[in-house]
Amino acid sequence: MKTTKMNIKNLFLALLFIGAAGFTSAQTTQTDSAAATATATSQTSNPAVEELKKQIETNPKDTEALAKLATAYQEASDWANAVNTWKRISALLPDWAPSYYSQAYAYQSAKDDANAKAAYEKYIATVKPEEVEQNRKNLAYAYFYVAFAEQQGNPDKAKDYIAKSLQYDPSNQDAVKLSKALNS
Repeated sequence: MKTTKMNIKNLFLALLFIGAAGFTSAQTTQTDSAAATATATSQTSNPAVEELKKQIETNPKDTEALAKLATAYQEASDWANAVNTWKRISALLPDWAPSYYSQAYAYQSAKDDANAKAAYEKYIATVKPEEVEQNRKNLAYAYFYVAFAEQQGNPDKAKDYIAKSLQYDPSNQDAVKLSKALNS
């Protein structure tokens, strides 16, 4: 059990790093669907992915290998497989918040805003109080994303969420602008 907790902790720290890099990429990278499809197709012949798939066939509950596979899919912009793999991890570790954040990132990258919003909300709900401090940046972004998505349909919820976003990251200029727009 101690090894599992240690592996999960190490995996969590690695995913925080990946999430931070992915967060920047999600906000700045535009990919056209043809390039994404070509990359996804080439990913199926990636030896590392194939090796991870074999490892997972041997042990379908190996969450560390699943996370590596999901990350490999994300790096290849294979969003459908990334989402499905993160969902498998969430089924195995339903209280592990980073899997929901990673799902949201993959959905967002695939331009599936409704599912991205739902996954960010699940991430927010799953972060344990003792994990808040180490998740401040991701929480700030998750709250911002939901506030942005809700600004037209539910402005009161958007105001609450943008306030939370700024509580976690007051330096986010996009959140500051959204807050001003919502509160004017």
